Amino acid sequence: MSVGRAIALIAAGIGGGLSGSIAGLASLISYPALLAIGLPPVTANVTNTVSLVFSSTGSVLGSRPELVGQAARVRQLAIAGMVGGGCGALLLLVTPADSFERIVPVLIALASVAILARRRLVDELPPHAPHRAGPGVVCGVGLVGVYGGYFGAGAGVMLLALLLIVTGEPLPRCNAVKNVVLGLANAVAAIGFSIFGDVRWSVVVPLGFGLLVGGRLGPVVVRRSPAGALRLVIAVAGLGLAVKLGYDTYR
Repeated sequence: MSVGRAIALIAAGIGGGLSGSIAGLASLISYPALLAIGLPPVTANVTNTVSLVFSSTGSVLGSRPELVGQAARVRQLAIAGMVGGGCGALLLLVTPADSFERIVPVLIALASVAILARRRLVDELPPHAPHRAGPGVVCGVGLVGVYGGYFGAGAGVMLLALLLIVTGEPLPRCNAVKNVVLGLANAVAAIGFSIFGDVRWSVVVPLGFGLLVGGRLGPVVVRRSPAGALRLVIAVAGLGLAVKLGYDTYR
């Protein structure tokens, strides 16, 4: 791999790690970067999933202050997320490649719309929402885990919105739980891909390093500054990517 390509992947990883911690959309930056260097869609996806383990590691390390007092909630939801992540990875491995290429533009578009809708969900949250994680919430987290294991872009947004609605916790604390739960779900999928998928390890190294750095910095940004403008930029970029990939796939 050339030095220029490695630097580009590190930069994409930092951007992906930041956007993943702040807006739950790391894959909207890291996945297109892998397509741009010529990886086929399915290979890019499994390589991206393995690389995102580094982003989750950085995000969890940066979220430790917000995780205080949430151990029971994290344990309960993490199990559901891990089971879902394993099922999503299996689904990807047994789905024909051409089917995946056709559904990717739709998934990215849905993820981008979700990030735009997220602000309204947060604004409409009652000031004292109930703290609960019943069977419906656990099932919801499991379904997000399935989606995260299959593709991942926007899974963080979906999980964060769910946590904000059902727990009543402030955004930084919900974001911390999201980082742990989605990180574990992603790790389960990554193990499956490492064994059965076509992972490009030479790409994982620079991209993973960038994701680790960006993921570590993301919680600091969430803690200290509003991220509305960044979420908007990511959503618009995601919609643009969905249109381009849709055009390339269906033309």
